[in-house]
Amino acid sequence: MRVLKFGGTSLADANCIKKVAEIVESQLTTRNKPKAVVVSAFAKMTDLLNEMAQKASVGDINYESALDRFIKNHSAIVEDLFTKAAARRIKGQIDEINNTLTQLLYGIYLVMEASPRTLDYVLSFGERISALIVTEYFNVRKIPSDFVDARNLIKTNKRFGAAQVDMELTSSNIRSHFRKNRNVQIITGFISSAKGGLTTTLGRGGSDYTVSLVGAALAVHSIEIWTDVNGVLTSDPRRVDKAFTIERMTYAEAVEMSHFGAKVIYPPTIQPALEKEIPIYIKNTFEPDHAGTLISSVPGSYEKAVKGISSISDICLLTLQGSGLFGVPGISARLFESLASAQINVILITQGSSEHSISFAVQPTVVNKAKRRVEKEFEFEISRGTVEPVKVESNLAVIAIIGENMRYVPGVAGKMLTALGNNGINAIAIAQGSSELNISVVINRENEAKALNALHEAFFLSDTKVIHLFMVGVGLIGGTLLEQLKQQAPFLREKRSLEIKVVALANTKKMLFMEDGIPLENWKSLLQKSKHASDMDSYVDTVINMNLSNSVFVDNTADLLIPEHYEKILDASISISTPNKVATSSNFEQYLNLLKLAEKKNVYFGYETNVGAGLPVISTLRNLIDSGDRVIKIEGVLSGSLSYIFNHFDEDLSFSEAIKNAQNLGYTEPDPRIDLNGVDVKRKILILAREAGIKMEAREIKVKNILPAYCQKAELGKELDDALKKADAHFDKIRTQAESRKTRLRMIAKLENGKASIGLEEVNSDSPFYFLSGSDNMLVFTTQRYKDRPLVIQGPGAGAEVTAAGVFAEIIHIGSLL
Repeated sequence: MRVLKFGGTSLADANCIKKVAEIVESQLTTRNKPKAVVVSAFAKMTDLLNEMAQKASVGDINYESALDRFIKNHSAIVEDLFTKAAARRIKGQIDEINNTLTQLLYGIYLVMEASPRTLDYVLSFGERISALIVTEYFNVRKIPSDFVDARNLIKTNKRFGAAQVDMELTSSNIRSHFRKNRNVQIITGFISSAKGGLTTTLGRGGSDYTVSLVGAALAVHSIEIWTDVNGVLTSDPRRVDKAFTIERMTYAEAVEMSHFGAKVIYPPTIQPALEKEIPIYIKNTFEPDHAGTLISSVPGSYEKAVKGISSISDICLLTLQGSGLFGVPGISARLFESLASAQINVILITQGSSEHSISFAVQPTVVNKAKRRVEKEFEFEISRGTVEPVKVESNLAVIAIIGENMRYVPGVAGKMLTALGNNGINAIAIAQGSSELNISVVINRENEAKALNALHEAFFLSDTKVIHLFMVGVGLIGGTLLEQLKQQAPFLREKRSLEIKVVALANTKKMLFMEDGIPLENWKSLLQKSKHASDMDSYVDTVINMNLSNSVFVDNTADLLIPEHYEKILDASISISTPNKVATSSNFEQYLNLLKLAEKKNVYFGYETNVGAGLPVISTLRNLIDSGDRVIKIEGVLSGSLSYIFNHFDEDLSFSEAIKNAQNLGYTEPDPRIDLNGVDVKRKILILAREAGIKMEAREIKVKNILPAYCQKAELGKELDDALKKADAHFDKIRTQAESRKTRLRMIAKLENGKASIGLEEVNSDSPFYFLSGSDNMLVFTTQRYKDRPLVIQGPGAGAEVTAAGVFAEIIHIGSLL
């Protein structure tokens, strides 16, 4: 035989109760028939009872409103379940119970007091009414059933609110009752009574405890706990979208999961079943065919080290420390006896091997009491200065990874701390028992959801890494990058086990946030329809407050102001990838500060596309230096627009026409003088100088202007166009002279002997720059190793496709590091 328990969400309304009846009916024809069904109060009714008691206890007449909602809720369910005649009869029975509750609450209102004893009695009305309704409905469905008030079976002490069960007497009562009754017994969960008859309750998860007590007393074949989720999940599904059902757990693993916040089962439930080795099934009322979770003494064939990840959301950490603790026997005993005498539950304990300090976690509601008790116990040592006053840290959470296999797998703790560290989450305290069944880490509460997702990905989804992308700039480069992300998504998931979620977009007008990911098929319309006007301060604050794991900020703009936010972004442990050269070519100290901050926060500040777009320029330079090579000279055609202009400018195409073509192809800035004056090239050679280890500022770079003065002074538009046409003769003369010497014109940036320069040069056929074509960039590295035959990097150095591809590659690289 089996015993079942249905929680409040499984009994939320008439339709839910019908589902419960269907489940029980389906089991009546099986060999392992249900012998008892334990029910909780209907959904939210216990909270409502507690609300009305608390209001009445402070003289708030609004308790009557809560009472009215309580009565109407049950009345509506009865009317939906039964015929009018049956409903009238059942409502009559419930009215008698409600009258008692009404008088009780009025008494509390008059005396303005609700003792724990009285509160237990108030809370009992939820289960008593729900069990009555379920019993009546089962009988209507031809399921022979009897109502059972658990107060007649489960006997406890008088510790109201969390009574301790007299196991021997309770088991005897249950066995005696079931010997006399053959129908399905519908038992009130959660409630019990002291030996004198006073109503008590079994505390948090009391209905689960009730079914476990009944099952153990009857030595049933199995215990089933029906709830609204598919068993015990790997983590809290409200915080971790990709949490999934754990098929099998041991009793010990279930205890650990429940202790650290798993809501579907509670610690006391396990013990009675464990003693009799009765398997417990956690099932979903709304998906009854789902296998759910089996909890038993058999671990099953599970290969992963970690079985589940759980957390306690709000705790305080207290630390007792001082030289007076070192080598003194009995310190721990005194500490925890002082807490036990005050009935303070300790969630977590950790102590360093130096014995200089002991830290322990408690609920915030008892933190002040705990501090007073401990300081009272160590009053003498504190007065002498050998022990410091108790230190209290608030707004913390405990994250625990749980699994019996952890003891057999090395490196689990390291993997846990690495996953947290890579997401900028500091471990304030760490605890691990010698059984290695769980490893617990205390962190800042604001990072709880981020930590759960990071750990869940590390231990369960290590085959599929998720990167959360925050993008600014959706023009040529940004729009192309989004298209590349969309096209490549299936390949990355299947072949690289990588999912890139774009969770935020911004342009100059609008910004859009979607934590579950913005659909890349229609991002344009979604951004256009967004009600959020673009505001970079607000955008960055939202990015930080979303606090998502594996976050990457992508700046696809050339904006001068957005890089001002980089420091704040990096400080929030968010990596950056950007083709924007402003930050890396600004003040040297600012550049250095960003690099140091990224290193300190263990995140990645990526700007590979600052030089050469999608070409591997910066990474190659770093690899040369990191491997011990010495840079002698760097030369480069670093502008795609200038490369195009001087590669196409000939006797058939004038200089001004070459510029116009470059503009039409999107290679130049709206004002081509920015390109022709070497502004962009100046930034690039500066970045390369810094990457080569040279402390250099932009003002130190010598740039030889190539435009005549009248071009420099002309107004943008027709005046500039005319001035450039006028300059055709000047540049034709330069070109003709070069051709006569069998050389070609190239705008080359140089870095040598710690000095940088940019100028128009003639190169002959011995130079690698001679054969440059199209809009290609070319970098020539002369190093100690590549002295006779310099290392050459050549390829497209401009254009949305290659720049976006470079950013894309850097995002993937960041993902491999996270």
